[in-house]
Formats: sequence, C-alpha cells, structure tokens
Amino acid sequence: MPLAQRSVFDIPKMDCPSEENLIRFTLSVVPGIRSLSFDLGNRQMTAVHEGDARALLQKLEPLNLGAQLSQSEAIEDEGTTAHKKTVFSIPKMDCPSEENLIRMALGDLPGGATMSFDLSNRQLTVLHAASAEDLLRRLTPLDLGATLATSESADPVDELLSNEGDVSEAQTLRLLLVINGVMFLLEIILGLVAQSTGLIADSLDMFADAAVYGLALYAVGRAASMKLKAAHFAGWLQLALALGALAEVARRFAFGSEPESALMLGVGLLALVANVGCLVLIARKRDRGAHMKASYIFSANDVVANLGVIAAGLLVAWTGSAYPDLVIGMVIGLVVLNGARRILKLS
Repeated sequence: MPLAQRSVFDIPKMDCPSEENLIRFTLSVVPGIRSLSFDLGNRQMTAVHEGDARALLQKLEPLNLGAQLSQSEAIEDEGTTAHKKTVFSIPKMDCPSEENLIRMALGDLPGGATMSFDLSNRQLTVLHAASAEDLLRRLTPLDLGATLATSESADPVDELLSNEGDVSEAQTLRLLLVINGVMFLLEIILGLVAQSTGLIADSLDMFADAAVYGLALYAVGRAASMKLKAAHFAGWLQLALALGALAEVARRFAFGSEPESALMLGVGLLALVANVGCLVLIARKRDRGAHMKASYIFSANDVVANLGVIAAGLLVAWTGSAYPDLVIGMVIGLVVLNGARRILKLS
C-alpha cells in the first residue's frame, strides 16, 4: 500500500465556503486523496493523500487563490479515516437564520464537517468524523427540535464531491446581498421622507436579509469565535433597528402622521421589483442545498411584505387614514425583532 502523506497548503485568498467548495470539487478528480480539512481563519488546507503533494498544488494553482505548499511529511499509514453520514430532523429550521445558527454550532467539530441542508423537508445531512451524539448535543441548545434520524458509515471520498453549482450559488448570494443592502438604504431614507412606518420597517426586513447573506458569505466557515461575534453584532444591530422602528410606530400612533401614499406606492413597487428579481435569480437553484432554498423562502416572504406596503399605500390614499401604514409597520417590525431574538439566543 502506498505511503500516506500529510501536506499543508497556505491559501491566502481562501476565506469563505465558496472557495472551500471550489477546492473540494477541483481535488475530487485527484486519485489517492483520503481526507481534506480546512482552516479558513488561517487560510490553510491540510490534505492526507498518496503520492507527490505537487500534484495537488498543480490542480490548485489555476484557481488563482495563491496556493503554496507549506509542508509535507510522511505519516503512519492507518488507512482511510472512518467517517459517518448522519441525518437530523430539525422541524423548526425553515430560513437562513436557522441554517447559519446550525453552521456556527457545528463549525468547529473535531475532524471537520460537511453540511447539506434540505429546508423544505426540515432535514440536515452531515458528513463528519466526530460522534453523532456530539453533533446532537451541539444542536439541542438551539431549540429547533433537532432529533437524530439516521447515522451510518460513509466513504470520506463523498466529502470531496462538491457540486459545480456551488461557485455560481456564491455569486448569486453576493448579488442578493448587494440588492438587499441598496434597497435597505433607499427604503429607510425615503420612508423617513414619506413619513411611512411601513417603508421604514420593510427597509429593516431588507437589512435582515442582507445581514443573513453577509454572514453566510463572510462569517460562516471562519473560526467559531469569529462566527459568534459576527452573528451577535448583526443580531444587536437588527434588534436596535427593529426597536427603533416600533418606537417610531408608537410615536406616530400617539402624535399622528401624514404618510405620503404616492411615495409609499412608488418605493413599494421598486422594492417589489427588486425582490421579484431576487426570486428570478435563485428560482432555478431553489431545489439545491446550501443556502438556495432558504434564500428563495426569504425572497418570497419579502414579496409578501412588499405587497403589504403597497396595499397600505392604496388604503392610505383611499381612506386618508394613517392607520394602514402604522399596522403594516408594526407587523413587519415585530417580524424583524423576532429574527434578531433568535440570532442573539446563540451562545
């Protein structure tokens, strides 16, 4: 049996899951690879493999991630490390915030882990080296109702079989982040000008989406402490904005307001176009794992919220009353507040 090698590669431009998945897919065609482990915080990859490490480096160089071979040494040949494939049923997992909480909870497992999410069926599949009971102990405090469905031996080669679509998915998520970030700024500014609590609250819904996509692309996959800090920062900011929006609703209930229905309708329609565009971007990927189903669900919910703002604008124009705008603002503000609460529960 050929001698095994442990090779460490410095990859300075590898800093998010999309690069990790790209590397996994690229190396999946290299014979003799037994395991890959990633340290995104330190931009390093460790490979246990047969043959010359330079064969791996030649595959990595065209990715333009700055890969360099740091060290390579012979190790005691113990054969292929045993991995498990475990499926969890998680009935309360239905949006990106829960997916990110789970990724953070399992991010520092000994031996690493590869996660695949099926949000429509509320299931999580994990390829891992740690015990299934250890995974369940980490998932239980999230209060998502996680239970162990099945656990069986898995070939670690399966861990290398990443889908080609992962790269395009990451690009789509980045575009969604830009769209939601721009619409957040536009809606909150014009919402203040229009004196519309509905637009202000809907802008916070846009921010919540942008925060989720930002965490997915930046924090997830880094060191566990970095993930937690990033999640808490976004959660506290989201909480502060939601409380501010609800306070504005209360103030306008008490002192009155004169929302401009025309501006509400115009901005609401623009936000609707933006979110329909998001749906179009991810519609063909919504049946895939990772973040695509969750992103589709979030964008679909945003369309409903936009329709609510537009309906409120029409009712304001028809009745001359500010109450439809206030009610919509309160409902959306409470939804954003609940999302912040769930993020801040993570410890």
